[in-house]
Amino acid sequence: MSHTAHIRSHRKPRRSASTIAMRAGVAGGVLSTLAVAGSSGSANAAAPAPQTLELPILTADLAAQAAQSADATQQAAAHYELRAERDAASVRAAKQARADLVTAKKKAAEARKKAAEAARKEAAERASRTAERAALATPSAGTGSSASSASGATGSSGGAAATATTVSAPTGSSTATGSAAAVIAFVKAQVGDAYVPGGTGPNSWDCSGLTQAAFRQINVDLPRVSQAQSTAGTQVSLSNLQPGDILYWGGAGSAYHVAVYVGDGMFVGAQNPASGVVMKPLSYDPPTGAVRVL
Repeated sequence: MSHTAHIRSHRKPRRSASTIAMRAGVAGGVLSTLAVAGSSGSANAAAPAPQTLELPILTADLAAQAAQSADATQQAAAHYELRAERDAASVRAAKQARADLVTAKKKAAEARKKAAEAARKEAAERASRTAERAALATPSAGTGSSASSASGATGSSGGAAATATTVSAPTGSSTATGSAAAVIAFVKAQVGDAYVPGGTGPNSWDCSGLTQAAFRQINVDLPRVSQAQSTAGTQVSLSNLQPGDILYWGGAGSAYHVAVYVGDGMFVGAQNPASGVVMKPLSYDPPTGAVRVL
């Protein structure tokens, strides 16, 4: 026995014919499969592939453009809406400005009218007083004797003027009786009437027109103007007044205002356009003197 008999041979064992045939069949099947796959790949390579990759990109671009267009449309609409609101506000402001202008013109016209009326009344009052002074400067024959008889009383009226600013409650009678009561009732009934230069009633008066009408109630005919009325009776002291006495302001024979003493330190007279016929205390406007005709 050989000494190498127990060592296995390194030679590969021979394959049988069946094994070789089986392996050849498997290999042929694989090669057939590869051939089919290759032909299929060639066919696929020859046919053009559909271009679908661009669609998502185009769709996204169109969406972005549509969004931008919508934003632009919305901004334009907002702009036009704001412009419309501004135009409407401008129209309202213009209408309000025109209305304010009309109101301002009306107020200005009313103010001018009131100022003109006040000026007219003041001018009429001055004219009335000027006319009364002019009438005194040219007294009629009927009043000449009264004026001359009062010349001796001018000195006493001057003394009354000196005390006019300190008139206190008279010490004479404060109760009207007889004819004086009728005179006082008449003048009190006219309190609240208007003052109108040259007015002689029945609802508007000047100072001498009121006193003349009051004494006409008892059939005493007084001169028309205040200058002549201030010398129409007997001069009396302001401290010894009686109801029905005629008060005057200014000098005897040159008085510019008259009123009627009604007792209790009060008088009634047509004062001015602003006050009308009023009843006031002697301290409201202290008179210069007084005459008594009753």
